[in-house]
Amino acid sequence: MADPTTSSPAAGPEGLVGRRLGDYQILRRLGQGAMAEVYLAEQLSLRRRVAIKVLKSQLAGDATYITRFQNEARAAAALVHANIVQIYEVGCLEGVHFIAQEYVAGVNLHELLVRRGPPEPMLALSIMWQVAAALAKAAGQGIVHRDIKPENIMLAGSGEVKVADFGLARTAQPHEAVNLTQVGITLGTPLYMSPEQVEGKPLDPRSDLYSFGVTCFHMLAGRPPFTGETPLAVAVQHLHKQPPALAELRGDLPAELCAIVERLMAKEPAQRFASARDVLAALRGVPGFASGTDGVPQASLELPLPAATPTTRLEATQRLAATMQTLAMQPRVRLRWRLWSAAAVAALLAGAVIAWSTREPDLLQGAASPPAIQRQATGREQFDLAMSVATIEAWQAVEHYFPTDAYHVRLARQELARQYLQQDDYDRALVLFHEFALEEDEELRAFGLAGQFVIETIRAQSSAARQTLAALWPVRGKLRDDLLRQSFNAAYRTIQKALDEQTSSQWQSWVEENLGEDAELPLLAP
Repeated sequence: MADPTTSSPAAGPEGLVGRRLGDYQILRRLGQGAMAEVYLAEQLSLRRRVAIKVLKSQLAGDATYITRFQNEARAAAALVHANIVQIYEVGCLEGVHFIAQEYVAGVNLHELLVRRGPPEPMLALSIMWQVAAALAKAAGQGIVHRDIKPENIMLAGSGEVKVADFGLARTAQPHEAVNLTQVGITLGTPLYMSPEQVEGKPLDPRSDLYSFGVTCFHMLAGRPPFTGETPLAVAVQHLHKQPPALAELRGDLPAELCAIVERLMAKEPAQRFASARDVLAALRGVPGFASGTDGVPQASLELPLPAATPTTRLEATQRLAATMQTLAMQPRVRLRWRLWSAAAVAALLAGAVIAWSTREPDLLQGAASPPAIQRQATGREQFDLAMSVATIEAWQAVEHYFPTDAYHVRLARQELARQYLQQDDYDRALVLFHEFALEEDEELRAFGLAGQFVIETIRAQSSAARQTLAALWPVRGKLRDDLLRQSFNAAYRTIQKALDEQTSSQWQSWVEENLGEDAELPLLAP
């Protein structure tokens, strides 16, 4: 196996994972965009999590592009604002051009729309307010974002809205060597381009306001105003076609809010708002607007998931029955992990049904939504409040109000991971379990690995689940979580019951080879 400290940024699907860049230890890959790979890292000197953006190798060979990348990223680093993702450092180490920036644990607006659809009006208004505040700050310092879109609007677990990638989209002017095709702009970006950006004209902050308007239309209508089979087809519509009337698509929206979005999307820059500050002033005139002490509209930005109900328990039971029926009808397959995955899914669903059917009745079920979580005097008191309320918002409030109280934040994040898992929000749960799996403390690592294994099993990711199981085995005795232990035991027992003799023998061989001959049931002690 290649030494990760000498591999190139593009080597293998995990790229820089395991490598150290100066003060940053690369933990895992978060994703990639048109221009950069993104990793979660720990800044060792400050013991904090950061996001590391690494310039792709095909762009790193262009000196002109690198210079602009560095200069504009440094300019963006000067944008210190609550609604802007903060850039900490721009550098190049061992041939790797990177930007270290604030890590936002949450989802972007695009992901929220895919999962939940358009937000209710007051929540949308609060998101608009905070993005406009970020744009006002940038315009005041001469920065044009040039790539405002839902993917670049982050919704943090604390409830804050943060705009990402300031300066990084400012790649080149039309006369320079680097153009849109060479940079590799994604096909989705033309959905939000201003007309002047499409034509390659000089841009000012009003271009960002147009893209912001298109983003707001998408957020409120559930779809962008213009679509097409090619980027060119979409770009032409930005130049010549009027968007659909937002008020006709969303009759529940205040007319004043629809008018703001329509003005933001005016074809001519002079017909838009003159500045983002003017947008903020207009938003104050929307009926129902009420600002808090920090000037942000009073609307919950927490992203609570629907609580489990008897209906969801019935659906889980039905899925379990369907899975077991499919397992009984399919021919016996000699690939040891195919049947294992199906059996484990059935076991985990069964465990979820049993857990929900035997839990204490929810005394708040059917009651009105609880009020916003209030700040307590200490982290301990905030955690105690979360214990009594036991909601997603309450657990998030612990870290939001007391981020330096490491002990109670850790406990709260564990509770969040459990709740996300129980509510089938596997993406959010997996983010937390991944982070715990990287901890040095064996108990925390066991917790994280167990959660990973459960989710990978549910998703039938057999190869990943097998590797996670092997990593968990040496620290299995440190797992204290009853729910995860029960899920493991049920899955492990179901494996041996579901597999035929030959496949079971193959499974046992893998167990002995990877886990040792002492791998006896139950997998994890009760």
